[in-house]
Amino acid sequence: MTTPFPVTRRQWLTRSGGAFGSLALAGLLARDGLLGGETNGQKDDAQGPVDQAALAAAVQAQAPHFAPRAKNVIFLFMYGGPSHVDLFDPKPTLDKYHEKEIPVFRKQDAFMGKTRPFAMKSPFKFGRHGEAGLDICELYPSLAKQADKLCVIRSMHCESNNHGPALFQMQSGSLLSGHPSVGSWVNYGLGSECDDLPGFVVMMDHQGAPVNGALNWSNGFIPASYQGVPLRTTGEPIAYLRPPAGVTRERQRAQLDLLSKWNQQYADQNPAEEALESRIASYELAYRMQTRAPEAVDLGQETAATRTLYGLDNPVSQYFGRNCLLARRLVERGVRFVQLYSGGNQGPRAWDAHDDLEKNHRLHCSETDQPIAALLADLEQRGLLDTTLVVWGGEFGRTPTFEGGKGRDHHALGFTMWMAGGGVRGGMTYGATDEFGYHAVENPVSVPDLHATILHQLGIHHEQLTYRFQGRDYRLTDVSGRVIRELLA
Repeated sequence: MTTPFPVTRRQWLTRSGGAFGSLALAGLLARDGLLGGETNGQKDDAQGPVDQAALAAAVQAQAPHFAPRAKNVIFLFMYGGPSHVDLFDPKPTLDKYHEKEIPVFRKQDAFMGKTRPFAMKSPFKFGRHGEAGLDICELYPSLAKQADKLCVIRSMHCESNNHGPALFQMQSGSLLSGHPSVGSWVNYGLGSECDDLPGFVVMMDHQGAPVNGALNWSNGFIPASYQGVPLRTTGEPIAYLRPPAGVTRERQRAQLDLLSKWNQQYADQNPAEEALESRIASYELAYRMQTRAPEAVDLGQETAATRTLYGLDNPVSQYFGRNCLLARRLVERGVRFVQLYSGGNQGPRAWDAHDDLEKNHRLHCSETDQPIAALLADLEQRGLLDTTLVVWGGEFGRTPTFEGGKGRDHHALGFTMWMAGGGVRGGMTYGATDEFGYHAVENPVSVPDLHATILHQLGIHHEQLTYRFQGRDYRLTDVSGRVIRELLA
C-alpha cells in the first residue's frame, strides 16, 4: 500500500527491526495500565491521534484548581544578581566590620577566586518608607513611595552561584536546561485569556539577552505552543510576523488552510508526534497576531503624561520604562505571564557588580526605579494591581564581602526578592539573613517555595500541575515547595 508521505529512516527501523518487540512491550504496558491515559488531569506526552478540540483549547483560558487571587504575572528580572545588602536588607554590622574579616565567610562559597573574607559596607544610605517603615536604598526613591505595596522577602536562597544554573533554577525550578520555564507552566496550566496574543511574552534588555538565551523562557518538554514569545520594543514587535510584501490576507489564509490540511493528514498517521500539533497552533496564533500585536505595542495610544510617568522622556530609563508600559498593556489584553529583563548580556551591562558595585548599581537602579514605581502606580490606578502579581528579583544576590577592589561576588545563600499586588500583603518584610547578610536564617524561602506561592495566587495547586514525560510526572516545584501563606493577604 502506498502512502502520500515517505517513510523516514527512523520510522523504517522502528517498524521493521522493532515491530514484534514493540507489540510485546505495548501489551505489557497496557496490562499494567501504563499506556497513554491521563495524569492528574493533565495531558500525557504521547497519546492518540491529534484532538482538534484540544488543539483549539491550547490557547484558551483553562479553569484553575481553586479561586485565584491573581490572573496575570509580571516578573521583573534583574539579571546578574542585585545586591540585597545594598538595596533592601541593610546591615549595620558591615559598617562595624568594614575591611575586617567576618566569621561566617567560607572560601568555598565564593564564585570568583579574588573574593576576600573582609566585610564591605554599603556605599549607599537607607531610609524607612511607608507605614511599615520598609528599609529601601536611596537609589530607589520612586519605588520607596510605593513601599506599602511591597512584600519584601529577605530570606531567599538558591542552589548555585553560577549565572547559568541559577538562571535555570529561578526560571524553571531546575538547575539543568530542558525544563519548562515558570511562564510556560502557567501558560500550560491556565491557557491565555486572549486568542490573538501569546500567553507568555518576554522582553529583553536593550543591550542583549541574558546567559542561556532563549532557554530561559523555553517550553522544555511540554508542547511548543506554551513557550515564551520574545517581543521587540522597536520595529516589528515579533520577528517575521508580518507577511512578505505582496501577500494578501486572503492568500495567506489559503496557504495556512492548505498547510494545516497537510499537517493534519500527517498527524493522523503519526499520532505520537505531538510537536506537529503545537506547530499548527503556532501558525494559527501567528496569523491572528499580525493585526493584534502591532496594536498592543502602539504606545502612541498612551497619553503624554503616562509616557512621562514611566520615564520614556529620560534617556536612562526610557528602555526599561517602555517595557514596563508594554507589560501593563499586555496584561490589560489578557497576556497571562510577562517577563521583563533588566541587564543585558553580561558583566557591567548586567547587575553583575564584580568590580565596582557602586557604579553598577547606580546605573541599573536609575534605569529601573521610575519605571517600576510607575508600573505599580498605574496598575493600581487602573484596578489591575489586585489581579496582577508583580515579582522582582534576580538569580541570586551578592556577597557582603569584597571582591577585588569595590565589587561583590555572586551569592546564593541569602538574598532578597519582593512581590506586590496579586493578593499578597503589602508593606511587610518576611524572613531574614544573619547580621552580615550571609545566610538566610529566619523563615528561609527556596526557589520551589517561591514558585509554589506564585502558582497558588493564580489558583494552581503546585503539586497537581504535572506533565508526564519519559515515564515520570514532572512539575515546576519538582519534589518540594510550600506556599508561603504568611505573605498572603
